[in-house]
Amino acid sequence: MLETSARLLRLLSLLQTPREWSGTELARRLGVTTRTVRNDVERLRRLGYPVDAARGPLGGYRLGAGSSLPPLLLDDEEAVAVAVGLRTATGGSVAGIEESSLRALAKLEQVLPPRLRRRVGALGAYTVAAPPDRGPAVSPEVLTTLVTACRDRERLRFDYRAHDRTASRRDVEPYRLVNRGRRWYLIAWDTAREDWRTFRVDRIEPKVPTGPRFAPRPLPDEDLAAYVTRGVGSAVVRYRARVLMYAPAQEIAERLPAGVGQVEALGEGSCAVTFGASSAASLAVWLGALGVDFDASQAPELAAELRLLAERYARASGSAQGRPAGGESLPPGGAGG
Repeated sequence: MLETSARLLRLLSLLQTPREWSGTELARRLGVTTRTVRNDVERLRRLGYPVDAARGPLGGYRLGAGSSLPPLLLDDEEAVAVAVGLRTATGGSVAGIEESSLRALAKLEQVLPPRLRRRVGALGAYTVAAPPDRGPAVSPEVLTTLVTACRDRERLRFDYRAHDRTASRRDVEPYRLVNRGRRWYLIAWDTAREDWRTFRVDRIEPKVPTGPRFAPRPLPDEDLAAYVTRGVGSAVVRYRARVLMYAPAQEIAERLPAGVGQVEALGEGSCAVTFGASSAASLAVWLGALGVDFDASQAPELAAELRLLAERYARASGSAQGRPAGGESLPPGGAGG
């Protein structure tokens, strides 16, 4: 039988699992009687741990919410996972989270047993994080305000700054937050426009208090991450073109980033793609790098940009005569390779 102090720690570890435990099951796990379990539960309560108990055949014990955090009892893999997560969070997009993550990581490493400390230390010593993508930081207070309004289904008022820096007051029904790269987006129903809108969180200035509660609506898409990706992509689209691709639809779909184009299968070896881009020129460059034969003859502006690129590439490769006005020849031996 476990000593009392060790048994209490084991009981606390079991109760931290988000479920209800019957007295019989706890007794079996600990190798004691149900009476001992009841006594141990009382000891935990006297130590300040809020252990809730429900009577009846479906009742049991579970750890309730308290005024302070209880000691977390992690197994080896859980401890390493937490350490990896904390290291990763230091490059996150939430303002101030880097310092908090480092403090938490230092506390965790201090109490790790030597075998785990070596594993976690190796992660820090032999891994190199690339510089994070530059992006605006998001205030944790703003995130908390938004997710609380989503949870409580309360209307939200905020000042919003668009990409051209024009400001507007919005009144929305908030539903979800989506993290995409280093940016956070709020999916909400805009009450004035009577439509779904996606807002960048770093451009939101919430107003308090929040508004009245609202009845939930069906979400605009089952895959909200894909919904945001499509919305973000369409926000910068200034040009669209339908292009015939000489490759199977599945192959093209796998090559395209999310939100770049809509693929339509035509046959076993070809498909049509409706592309969206900032300009015909940028789409021409992108198509050339895709590595697939295609036909853009039905998109005149795109076809013209492709001809310009073809001429430029031909001159660059030496297979066409002439240089741009004012161009200089590369001196002999000046090329690498």
